[in-house]
Amino acid sequence: MEKARRGCGFSMKLDQKMFTNQIGHNQPAAFRMAPPAPQPQLAARSRHSKLLRLIAIIILALIVLVGLVVLIIWLVVKPKGLAYDIEDGSIHGFGLSNNHLNATFHFVLRAYNPNRKVSVYYDSMEVSVAYDDQTMASNGVQPFFQRHRNVTRLEVQLVAQSLLLSGPVSKDLHLDRSSGKVELEVRVKARIRFKVGIWKSKHRTLRVFCLPEVHFSSHKDFERTKCEIDL
Repeated sequence: MEKARRGCGFSMKLDQKMFTNQIGHNQPAAFRMAPPAPQPQLAARSRHSKLLRLIAIIILALIVLVGLVVLIIWLVVKPKGLAYDIEDGSIHGFGLSNNHLNATFHFVLRAYNPNRKVSVYYDSMEVSVAYDDQTMASNGVQPFFQRHRNVTRLEVQLVAQSLLLSGPVSKDLHLDRSSGKVELEVRVKARIRFKVGIWKSKHRTLRVFCLPEVHFSSHKDFERTKCEIDL
């Protein structure tokens, strides 16, 4: 009888444990610990960062694409260098007294564009004349457009009026005046753009340097002078 009671008690305890375990396993989801919800600020920040990265990649791809297109056009066209000469030059109204110079310098510049498909925009141009590195006169040239395989002649007139020269420069110029001819420095500085089809390049600086020998008496003996170009 005692053994039966003990067995019955052990069985009841075992049933209670099994019932408790079943309750734990069958507990509704509402009573379980829910995982922490993601914070809205972190999610928005992540989306914003991904959007910025996408925009940066698109911009970089466009820059690379445009650069490749420009490079291909440039290689296909194969642009040649521009050419400059001075075809004529003369000096009028020359007077040198007490280191003060009065003179009018007249030059005809020949600008040649040898390219078959490249045109040139001259947005600004300045021409100056110097002697022994001292500038004596300068003047601007109106902007113009030069088509491919085109020769453009520019007549420029540079006036020096009561210009004070340094002592050594005045002395050397007086000696050249006595010899009847003088070597001058003609400089050209221009802002240009190249045009191929509908594409236009960014601004570039063109510099031209010439050393013409000009006669005081007449310009009939003027010898055509080739110029150096830096672009």
